Amino acid sequence: MKRVALLGATGSIGTQALEVVGAHPELELCAVAVGSQADEARRIASEHGVRHVSIGGDPPLDELVRASKPDVVLNAVMGFAGLPATLEALERGIDLALANKESLVAAGSLALAAKERGGGRILPVDSEHSAAFQCLEGRAGETIHSLVLTASGGPFRGRSRSELADVTPAEALAHPTWNMGPKITVDSATLMNKGLELIEAHFLFDLPYQRIEVVVHPTSVVHALIRLRDGAALAHLGYPDMRVPISYALTFPDRAETPIEPLDLAAGLILEFTAPDEEAFPCLALARAAGEAGRTAPCVLNAANEVAVAAFLDGRLPFLGIAEVVEGTLNATDTAAAHNLDELVAMDAEARKTAAALTRELVH
Repeated sequence: MKRVALLGATGSIGTQALEVVGAHPELELCAVAVGSQADEARRIASEHGVRHVSIGGDPPLDELVRASKPDVVLNAVMGFAGLPATLEALERGIDLALANKESLVAAGSLALAAKERGGGRILPVDSEHSAAFQCLEGRAGETIHSLVLTASGGPFRGRSRSELADVTPAEALAHPTWNMGPKITVDSATLMNKGLELIEAHFLFDLPYQRIEVVVHPTSVVHALIRLRDGAALAHLGYPDMRVPISYALTFPDRAETPIEPLDLAAGLILEFTAPDEEAFPCLALARAAGEAGRTAPCVLNAANEVAVAAFLDGRLPFLGIAEVVEGTLNATDTAAAHNLDELVAMDAEARKTAAALTRELVH
């Protein structure tokens, strides 16, 4: 029996994780955390016999992890708020099924140091990182030439910058292939999601940024591929369904059965790849630059993006304003290194304050 702490149980990843846990007798839910849906949290806890429940951060997520003594923590909390639970799991040597990409984006060095001290594993849940993890598993680093992450291109693929000026939140939330929460769906529309995944991949797989490439692949059948030094390339293919990487992370290394249909190669699959349009979607380039700058630049990038996306979803900021707020915040902030969580939290707060001010300026 493997005890699972599920953080972010009512989100898109969380609800699919509950389906995976319910389908596998060897998985036992031992803790549940939600942001605000108290009734739903109590229903889940009652259905699964869970005693440890956190609602709206009460108790704090790191305390929930300590108290529930899980074998694996699935961190599907949205945004910077998921960071303390990530660090707690890694410090304690608990396997971390990571769907909260902001943990490594904002605190990559701190998280890897905690992992080194604790001795646990990070099992990526993002479809692209799960795919890369599987392609890279067991391979000597010197045999790897490069990693390629695929992006669907979101709902605005093919549009020019001028054609994006007046797009609405409803249009941005109409993702063509994936069913995700609103924040990550907007990130997909701006390509910031792929930028955050680029930074996360750097820390997960210890690859320099110049050896990580992003390509647009509209059908989302190839989730990632690696190029090897002998000229070969290995790809991970499958239908776009998050239950596959969730199940892989929770049952690792056993790879349990899922109800997902095998890939039908005779059905006329189209494997089309193009370069991303960084003029129309500058967030990807901003993320790469922040990752290469290092120190707390990725933390600032993430904080500014969270503020800007929230303002866009509220109708207070135009779509193109998201990248403007992020770039302005990066330019206005001294991204010195953070040596501990308190310093990182302070930097996050400073970046959010700057981003909020820039948002007000753009609106007026």
